[in-house]
Amino acid sequence: MAEPLFLIVDSALVGHLGTVPLAALGIASAILQTIVGLMVFLAYSTTPAVARRFGAGDARSAVSVGIDGLWLALGIGALLALAGVLATPWMVGVFGASEQVAADAITYLQISMWGLPAMLIVFAATGLLRGMQDTVTPLWIAVAGFAANAGLNGLLIYGLGWGIAGSAAGTVLAQWGMVIAYVLVIGRLARRHAAPVGPSRDGVRSSALTGGWMLLRTVSLRIALLATVAVATGLGTEELAGWQVAFTLFSTAAFALDALAIAAQALIGKALGEGDEHLVRRVLQRTTAWGLWFGIVVGMAIGAASGVLGLLFTGEPEIAALLQPALIVLAIAQPVCGVVFVWDGVLIGAGDARYLAIAGALNLVPFVPALIIVAIVHPAGAAGLAWLAVAFFGVYMLARLGTLGWRVRGGAWLTAGATA
Repeated sequence: MAEPLFLIVDSALVGHLGTVPLAALGIASAILQTIVGLMVFLAYSTTPAVARRFGAGDARSAVSVGIDGLWLALGIGALLALAGVLATPWMVGVFGASEQVAADAITYLQISMWGLPAMLIVFAATGLLRGMQDTVTPLWIAVAGFAANAGLNGLLIYGLGWGIAGSAAGTVLAQWGMVIAYVLVIGRLARRHAAPVGPSRDGVRSSALTGGWMLLRTVSLRIALLATVAVATGLGTEELAGWQVAFTLFSTAAFALDALAIAAQALIGKALGEGDEHLVRRVLQRTTAWGLWFGIVVGMAIGAASGVLGLLFTGEPEIAALLQPALIVLAIAQPVCGVVFVWDGVLIGAGDARYLAIAGALNLVPFVPALIIVAIVHPAGAAGLAWLAVAFFGVYMLARLGTLGWRVRGGAWLTAGATA
């Protein structure tokens, strides 16, 4: 939950600067999360690869393949940061926002680009530790990073008067602090298992190749997110600001629910490495049940607080009223989201990346027409935001439930990543 907690603090602090900065954050964060999200394979391909080797009793090889992922993350992150700074004005311009919103979005995004290498290294490092069945260390590093982010943002935004630029700078500093912590932890782990810390050309190449299908899978997710933000931008500045709050809450809830998916990734990867199919099935059943019930609880919490959440983010009753119907839709969808995230994690842990990439494309088939209808009808105010929420939280998430559910009912996924 570290990254969405960073974003929720940014949204709350920036929201009190006004509607324009909050709308700008909506565009900037959509772009940033798209870039970072496309690279999530650094964690999602590392976890099962490390877990299988660890389950097979080869801890040295497990740590080594994880370290190769760190080097790959550093290289990709550095290139993306340089390209992103140069391309920021163009990327923001694609959304067609007002001049003021675009200017703030460019400011936030260009500063945030320098945190990209750190974000990707954190992905890979987290994947390594998860694969080694260590989820406690990432927890403490995430908590420390969140606390540092909140403090730095408050100081820079309001204490030093940097505005939206302070929000970006504070987050970048916190992210690099997390990298330092991970390097120290993984350095000790490498020494304990006599694993090499330098990059292996074959290992880095293997990490890149195995992550290819996961990259394609994530592309479909990001197309859905960016298309939704584009439609929200067309509805108006207030609607875009409202969608930013709704999506921030969705992201936070998603990553809370995704904790179960991450557990499934690590446990299933290890169990497959041990050849224990019975344990794999038990993990599937247990995490699915937890995902459903956790989704119900989270949905009830969001629904109960739907009338005041908008006030917490913006302090403006108008935005809160605009937002409430969309939040109710989000609340109703949470049980579906909980199961979807778990099944996604199960298939990632099994190394079934090829199917996930194909399913990602299929999920867009019903969603894109639904989004086009909202754009054409162009409903205004709370109704517009509510129908946008129905398209994303309803149509898109149900499509994902269908494609993932069909796969986990069979047995092909149990051997999909046998060579991971």
